[in-house]
Amino acid sequence: MKRLFLFIGCLSLGLYTASCDKYLDIEPEGKIIPKSTDDYRKLITTAYFAYPRHKALTTIRTDEVQVPVMDNSDFAEIRDVFVYNDQSPSDGTREYGYQDLYKVIFYANQTINDGTGTMQTGDTKEQLLGEAHALRAMAYFDLVNFFAKPYDPATAATEPGIVILNEVDLDNKRPKSTVAEVYNQIHADIDAAKSKLKVTTYDAGMNYRFSKLALFALEARVNLYQKKFEAAIVSAESALAIKNTLQNLNADTKESVAHFKSVESIMNLEDVFKTSYKSFVFASEELKTSYDQTNDLRYTSSFDDLNGNLVLVKTGNGDTKISFRTAELYFIKAEAYIFLNQLDQATATLEPIIENRYKAEAVTARVEQLKSFDQTAYKKYILEERFREFAFEGQRWFDLRRLDQKKIVHKLGNEEFTLQQNDPRYTLPFPRKARENNPNL
Repeated sequence: MKRLFLFIGCLSLGLYTASCDKYLDIEPEGKIIPKSTDDYRKLITTAYFAYPRHKALTTIRTDEVQVPVMDNSDFAEIRDVFVYNDQSPSDGTREYGYQDLYKVIFYANQTINDGTGTMQTGDTKEQLLGEAHALRAMAYFDLVNFFAKPYDPATAATEPGIVILNEVDLDNKRPKSTVAEVYNQIHADIDAAKSKLKVTTYDAGMNYRFSKLALFALEARVNLYQKKFEAAIVSAESALAIKNTLQNLNADTKESVAHFKSVESIMNLEDVFKTSYKSFVFASEELKTSYDQTNDLRYTSSFDDLNGNLVLVKTGNGDTKISFRTAELYFIKAEAYIFLNQLDQATATLEPIIENRYKAEAVTARVEQLKSFDQTAYKKYILEERFREFAFEGQRWFDLRRLDQKKIVHKLGNEEFTLQQNDPRYTLPFPRKARENNPNL
């Protein structure tokens, strides 16, 4: 009965403003329990729209950004993020989406646990259950990569992770599962989704939802982060067999590769940068100088030069929502081949990227450069190339965490704030409210 009342209360808060921040605070308001597939489509849509805009915050922590302008009212909410003040941030500081991700998991749980027995049998039911499993997997994946150390095969079985919460728990004081256990749960959800999803791809405008294509993309990313390189290649190839289109920047530099209508679009759920930040958060000098500004077409297609500041145009535009796109699949395959020391295959995988990102006259030299790399040089190159390709898409923080926890210095006026090499702050602390509610965190 408690679970029934809890579900009613959460639904009563509405499609876009639903809040289950504290499970104990929910009160029933007489809403009808969902039973039909239409009811559960509305519920899972609530889960999608609850997905947080948290990757804009991790971008603020990286070497992608500089903040030369501090007189903007929105700066206050990210100042402590920019200066790595995680232990005592001001009350107005934006949070990383911990509660929102568990809210997403809550709605996915309700769809899986209750919808299985109440929805009418058929493909629509299976699709909804598949989406719920996939969305839960993605939420757990984000949580473990925010609030636990990067996956290390040698320590994952003992390293503390995050709480797995697949059932409503009114006390909500469960201990953390290990990183390995969390990844096992992620794979269990991915496998369940594979057996249920019916939609191979969604059209633009509806592709905030999980499809078979998006699920393979998620699986490829998960396997890569776990250093399961052979499995990452298989998953990426499964996705590329469905869609492998790249946007040719030689022909089109006006439409962002992160636009929800881009030919590269796989799943566009997340708004990875906040529009209001673009007036004071600019590309760092390190990012700017990493581009071949003469031949790399990503430079002019991603940024505008405004009085010496490199202003973002690639994301943060409302219609540039991005979770997965085809270019990432090529990069996942290439990185996996590099770590397997299969360098010729890595080069063959990256050639289409080079051809679609660089001016035609520069392609041959770039490809020859790849062929000259040994494994060590190639590992360095793939991180740098991801820096350029996925700038301001919310991937850099996670790439640094898993591949190169470098020293980063952020300047604010005359002050400097440093994230040291292998700094413990590469793993975020659990939010204060979460620690107060669950002392096991």
